[in-house]
Amino acid sequence: MTSDENISISMPLLPEGTEKLIIDVLRSGRLAQGPMVERFETLIGEIVGVDHVVAVTSGTTALVAAIEALELEPDDEVITSPFTFAATLNAILETGATAVFADIGADFNLDVDAAARAITPRTKVIMPVSLYGLPADMVRFESLAREHGLRLIEDAAQSIGSSIDGRASGSFDIGTFSFYATKNVTTGEGGAISTSDGEVANRIRTLRNQGMRSAYDYVVPGHNYRMTELQAAVGIPQLNELDSIGAKRRSNARRLTDGLVGLAGLVTPSVPEGRTHVFHQYTVRIQKEAGVTRDQLAERLAGQGIASASYYPKLVFDYECYRDHPRVTTSSVPTAAAISDEVLSLPVHPSLSDHDLARIIATVRSALTP
Repeated sequence: MTSDENISISMPLLPEGTEKLIIDVLRSGRLAQGPMVERFETLIGEIVGVDHVVAVTSGTTALVAAIEALELEPDDEVITSPFTFAATLNAILETGATAVFADIGADFNLDVDAAARAITPRTKVIMPVSLYGLPADMVRFESLAREHGLRLIEDAAQSIGSSIDGRASGSFDIGTFSFYATKNVTTGEGGAISTSDGEVANRIRTLRNQGMRSAYDYVVPGHNYRMTELQAAVGIPQLNELDSIGAKRRSNARRLTDGLVGLAGLVTPSVPEGRTHVFHQYTVRIQKEAGVTRDQLAERLAGQGIASASYYPKLVFDYECYRDHPRVTTSSVPTAAAISDEVLSLPVHPSLSDHDLARIIATVRSALTP
């Protein structure tokens, strides 16, 4: 990439062999859910280390199906993060549950102690979001859920391949993944649910297939959440290369951090001990000492042909459609509120060259250096 070419915030990585698998599907005549989807599910199960994986149409439908499989009653509560994409909240509302928000920590993820304080007699599920590719403190969340008799759903949309204390993201009770176009592994659109709870997995498979246990044997009102064979074919080669994809993202993140260290007002991402980060996003915080705002830095980057993005510029419940919603319970979340004004994600994807990384570093340093 030459100096005058744009640097994108994301770039899908389609390994060798992708086209062959797609052609194999086309020649097979089987385009709907079939053996390629089963192969995709098996690979995820091996990566995550669970007994069951159910592939679906998106990360959002994965969340919906996971919550529905737990058979919540009206007014049951799900505790989650206010610093997340709207899909997290939309899925809770779609199932009829009430969303309750607790504050986040410096790792951008739902804080365990804050979540514990939010538990009420109506709480049935804790749903941490493993943001940017860094798993939430799932070991402590698992203990908290067991202590209170709650179910745990990890919104692991951005964190496939990450781990905490040697356990994979998505292996704690129920996990959900997204394979949207910008994710570390993409099928264009797609998602999956991971669990070792066979009863939950069977409910999800039924929900995915219009509520049918077998052909025309309807047992619950369901959905069409089936993944296509073509989507699975796009994803399989990436799953086979997941370790190298993660390693390249971590290498790029280290290069960025080394180049940006010491800038006043710039907080680079850190990785807590025991956790493996897969850097779906490389997200910095722009604080007052930087001398420029987050938006001003984004403008400087854009002027040099470098894309950046604010994930997320507002708390998820701070939109008109949610503010007065009867099943959205808000509270004071000062850390999340402060962070949402400061975050900016820089390119970190595997397609970046050394020259690209140097341009990003030089532009940020120039913008923040008096």
